[in-house]
Amino acid sequence: MKINYPSISRFQQLVELKDYRPATKKEYVRYVRKLAEHFQCDPATLIENQIREYFLFLRQHKHYKRAAMKAAKFSLLCFFVDSVKVQGWTVFNELRIAEPQVLPVVLSRTEVHALLAAIIEPRVRTVLALMYHCGLRVGEAVSLEVRDIHGRVTPPRLHVRNGKGGKDRFVPLAPAMVEELRRWWSTHRNRTFLFPSPGRGWADRSASLSQSMSRSTAPMSVSSVQMAYRLARAASGVNSASTTHSLRHSYATHLLEESVSLLQISKYLGHESLETTVIYTHLTAISEARTQAALTLLHQQSQA
Repeated sequence: MKINYPSISRFQQLVELKDYRPATKKEYVRYVRKLAEHFQCDPATLIENQIREYFLFLRQHKHYKRAAMKAAKFSLLCFFVDSVKVQGWTVFNELRIAEPQVLPVVLSRTEVHALLAAIIEPRVRTVLALMYHCGLRVGEAVSLEVRDIHGRVTPPRLHVRNGKGGKDRFVPLAPAMVEELRRWWSTHRNRTFLFPSPGRGWADRSASLSQSMSRSTAPMSVSSVQMAYRLARAASGVNSASTTHSLRHSYATHLLEESVSLLQISKYLGHESLETTVIYTHLTAISEARTQAALTLLHQQSQA
């Protein structure tokens, strides 16, 4: 039975006032409820050392990974500091969660071509092609609306609304990509979504695929795109460790190889810090080759 302590009710109201995403608000309250269930008391009555012991419990006994530990830390930090108003606690600074130093999986240009060529269904091929073309996250791609394609401006661009962190950004489009999107939209002509969900009508054959998409009031799901990617990955034989997010990494790396500035790529990806984008300098063979050529030239000049 879930006990609704007064402090949790107040915290829930506080979280609703914050400009967090719905899923984040839900997770913040859930982690505080888990704390209350662990100690079987109102969490507002706990002292700092109990929170320290709880973090040790999560790490050593529950074996929480980085993401879960990070969520627990910031949920409880918000609860105790912003809601309960504790002062002088050091436990949240003491809890260190190391960021993984893992290079992302990047597909070669040949692999991207092979992957897209392995996809038969136009809606999936188009959404994955656009994800690579604009460096989109899968959630950003499926939620695109027709109004987000600014194909008549010069140069054409895509408006990514409410991306990670609730931020908007504009990403350039090649005219050929705009034409591909127009051809795709003409197959369903949904008034709102660029990639509408087929819905149940198509599955039970009560309507054609184009009819179902035309009437749809929801975008296609993230899971359907991810599943299609896995099938295409297997069919094409590209890197088995890659995911839909690898298309975003490949976009950034290939732009860097074409001498697009790191600052510009960072802007297109919607990164808050240039440091996040710098990792792509380690992933491009062309950049390494240019470095070697430059070093050879500098060495020759210094010996002349």
